[in-house]
Amino acid sequence: MSIADLADWLRCPHCGASLTDAAQLTLRCATGHAFDVNKRGYVNLVAANDRMTGDDAAMLDARDTFLGAGHFEPIRDALAAAVPAAAERIVDAGCGTGYYLAGVLASAGGGTKALAFDLSPEAVRRTVRATGASGLVADTWRPLPLRDGCADALLTVFAPRNLPEFHRILDADGRLIVVVPSGTHLHELRADGRALAVPADKAERLQEEAAPLFDLIGVERVAYTMGLDGSAIEQLLGMGPAAHHREVGVAGRDERVTASVDIVRLRRRVA
Repeated sequence: MSIADLADWLRCPHCGASLTDAAQLTLRCATGHAFDVNKRGYVNLVAANDRMTGDDAAMLDARDTFLGAGHFEPIRDALAAAVPAAAERIVDAGCGTGYYLAGVLASAGGGTKALAFDLSPEAVRRTVRATGASGLVADTWRPLPLRDGCADALLTVFAPRNLPEFHRILDADGRLIVVVPSGTHLHELRADGRALAVPADKAERLQEEAAPLFDLIGVERVAYTMGLDGSAIEQLLGMGPAAHHREVGVAGRDERVTASVDIVRLRRRVA
């Protein structure tokens, strides 16, 4: 990833003008706004007064260990298969550790470019290191500092969604691929309160929410049972939203735990 590659995705968060590679580790717009690029290859364009925070290092460590053991590999493989083979510019919204984007890029053509963004600078750093993608620290709930029509595919896995902004940054035939948990995902852990409850109709709600901006292509259910030891269960609980509502415990017994997600494929609707 070069600074020029990074700039090619971005617009100024203040005025909306395109950013360019102005000098070493500096991006600048025509109006004169300038932004420092981290030497690790990403730029932080979150407003200084934005008090939202992303995943911390402990959550990302748990995710790295759990995902690295291959427990969610069938989900990653199905996601990679859902991305159009012709996609040349991919955005990963809420990239986490880069696990899913790495799988997508491994299946894509050699010329495919990617930008990964997350609210957590540490998450973006890990993704840039793991994938070589351009990296951006940004808040999904704010107007995104990405150019109109800059991507032909956008991924979001277990992450927040800003559908109007996703529609804007996708090109005319752009694809949005969303992974959401089904009602039975991790139900063994939810049954006794160890994991947070999940609505059974998340995929249906997404389709209704997206209908004004996107056409549905299809929904694929990926479901299987994982054999997890006590340490893996602690990692699983520590890597998601439940980590904010629990105390770290001692690794317990081995368990069989259900993984069940819906991969929702949507096509950008031209206004």
